[in-house]
Amino acid sequence: MKSRALRIALLVFAVLVLTCAGRVFFKLWPELTRPNRVDLAFQFPSPLELAGLPTASRFDFPMGSEHGALTYNAQRFTENRHLGDDLNGIGGENSDLGDPIYAVADGRVLLARDGGPGWGNVIIVLHAYLDQEQRKFVQSYYAHVETMLVHAGDKVQRGQQIATVGTGNGRYLAHLHFEMREFTTPFIGPGYREDTRGWVNPTGFIQAHRGAPEDDVGRAPQM
Repeated sequence: MKSRALRIALLVFAVLVLTCAGRVFFKLWPELTRPNRVDLAFQFPSPLELAGLPTASRFDFPMGSEHGALTYNAQRFTENRHLGDDLNGIGGENSDLGDPIYAVADGRVLLARDGGPGWGNVIIVLHAYLDQEQRKFVQSYYAHVETMLVHAGDKVQRGQQIATVGTGNGRYLAHLHFEMREFTTPFIGPGYREDTRGWVNPTGFIQAHRGAPEDDVGRAPQM
């Protein structure tokens, strides 16, 4: 009897141990299978990387002319809690589908990939610039794009074509969702939000950092 009772006790103990081990393994599984290499956009750049980032001498608009001509802003920053500007070609609807999108300044691509439902392809570029002789950082963010012409880690120049206007995988009429963000927000984000800390007015920022005469219209030919 004692031997049989001991076997039952051991069996119950073994089941409890296996059950506990199974629960622990289930909870740890996401961590055990987490990719070792984190997306470049979610890594904090090292001081060496920041030091090697070119200082942008000026900023241009991402569509139309350098001054933003031949485009209109369908939904401005903070309108309906919008965190960016929705830029469209003057023809409206899908007339600007496939139109070129340009880097607003010299910088380095942090992210270039599908952003998930509602976003389509997303490109984020990090820029350094001078503000009252102090070096600061800002991100330009290009969403719903059709074709991406750059990859994470690429260096880009102001006026370089980096993408074409898209529809967010058919979710919207063609337009560019364009944001400017402070250096402290390296993520795709919500698109709409009441609290705009970490975001800056894209049109206002570019107008304040044009650094070009008003008669300097037109972009350099793409090679």
